[in-house]
Amino acid sequence: QVQLVESGGGLVQPGGSLRLSCAASGSIFSIVSMGWYRQPPGKQRELVGTITSGGTTMYADSVKGRFTISRATAKNTVYLQMNSLKPEDTAVYFCNANIITIATVRTDNYWGQGTQVTVSS
Repeated sequence: QVQLVESGGGLVQPGGSLRLSCAASGSIFSIVSMGWYRQPPGKQRELVGTITSGGTTMYADSVKGRFTISRATAKNTVYLQMNSLKPEDTAVYFCNANIITIATVRTDNYWGQGTQVTVSS
């Protein structure tokens, strides 16, 4: 089994920064990609961005130029650096990963439990 554990959420003022982390653990053979989604209050979950095993990143238009996804491959960890935060970035942020496990040798999709980010003065 695989677990994704996020950390780093909290309350920040507009214009501030936060860094989220997501560590994958368990019977991991290979990580295909990792990424971040968010769910604002009363809205549907939306993609923030992803990073592939080769390091290719992609971002939603709403966060381009402000958010950066990076990874520490040896630690099976992905980061989301969020700068110039706006009130509309307030949401529960979820880590997501496509992982090949040792047991199944197939790619399955996993979710973290989510971490709250609140941008408010």
